[in-house]
Parts: sequence; C-alpha cells; structure tokens
Amino acid sequence: MRRRQPLPRLWLMTDERQGGRLWDALARLPRGAGVVFRHYRLAPAERRRLYERVRAVARARSLVLVLAGPPCAAIAWRADGAHGHSPHRTAPRALLRTAPAHNVRDLVAGRRRGAVLLFLSPVFPTRSHPGAAVLGPVRFGGLANRAGGAIIALGGMTPSRGRRLAALGAHGWAAIDAWDSDSRRDSDSTRGRRARAAVRT
Repeated sequence: MRRRQPLPRLWLMTDERQGGRLWDALARLPRGAGVVFRHYRLAPAERRRLYERVRAVARARSLVLVLAGPPCAAIAWRADGAHGHSPHRTAPRALLRTAPAHNVRDLVAGRRRGAVLLFLSPVFPTRSHPGAAVLGPVRFGGLANRAGGAIIALGGMTPSRGRRLAALGAHGWAAIDAWDSDSRRDSDSTRGRRARAAVRT
C-alpha cells in the first residue's frame, strides 16, 4: 500500500462460507476499498492459490489487500498489509497494519503493536458468531472515540448501519454478507415487507 493512499473506509472480510460468491463480492466493492484475506481453514497450498486469484482481482480493481497473518507472510505474499496481533517491530513502515479488537484492552494493545486500523466487533448480531454478546451502537461509539485512531465497525454491518456508526466515530465498516448479492436481495425484500406493512397500518 502506498503511504499517501487514503485508508479504505469499506472492507470485505473473506470467509470460507462465501464459496464462489467471493468473486461477486469482490466485484461489488468500490475501487479503493479494502479486503482482509482470511480463509484460515484452507490447507496452506490451497490458501495460497486462492489468495493469488484474489490478489489479481485486487490489483485490477485498485483494492487494498491485507493478509490475515504475520507481517513476514504478508511481505512474502506481496500483500499491502498484515492483519493480526504480531508486534510492530517485525513489520516495515510501508506495510499497512490492521488488527481485530473487541474491548478497550484490545484497542490499546493493537495501537501499541502498530495497527493503523482496528476492526472493532461485533457491533451487531452476526452469523459469524451466533449468540455472541454485541457492543451495540452506543458502546461502539464510546470505544471508537477513546481509541485514538481509525476504527472499522465489524459484525452485522450494512450500508445503513455504516452511515449510522460514522456519526459515532467509525472511520468505516467491514462485512462478509453485506457484499453478497443474495444478502442484498434479502435486505431489499425485508425493506419491502416493512414498507407494505406500514402502508396497511
């Protein structure tokens, strides 16, 4: 990632459950958006092959590609950044550092390790962690404003929720399902049902 390039506000988190819909999700991202490549459960060789395909799409569409893993792997795989908890001293300055966070302790630790972007989650209920306790908008806003840097909202995110959290201090938002065309059709259908119910009442 070039140092002068703006930090992306919109992010896709890759996940095994996407299957072939991953390519549709990548196509839906606006230019300049970010991708955190995860796919942790794949065998190493298979993960690398899939990563290279994603990297080709990212380069063609000017997407910022961050590899979940240590900085040394991100460098070897020619990623724009590394996502995780590795110490800052292992990473060169040009590498974008991001990290997950769930509470104040994680936020502080992430900053100390050199993370420029912290992905704070789960803000809303999410299929990735069913039944997990969520932060909610108010607590998210409180943490975001104490974090001392850019915060990405993650967990049950949609464009409308992203706009709502921007007013509470979010730099941007990340998601898996929100970039899925099937998920968007479901959301449109739900909004349609709500609108029709409102007309009837």
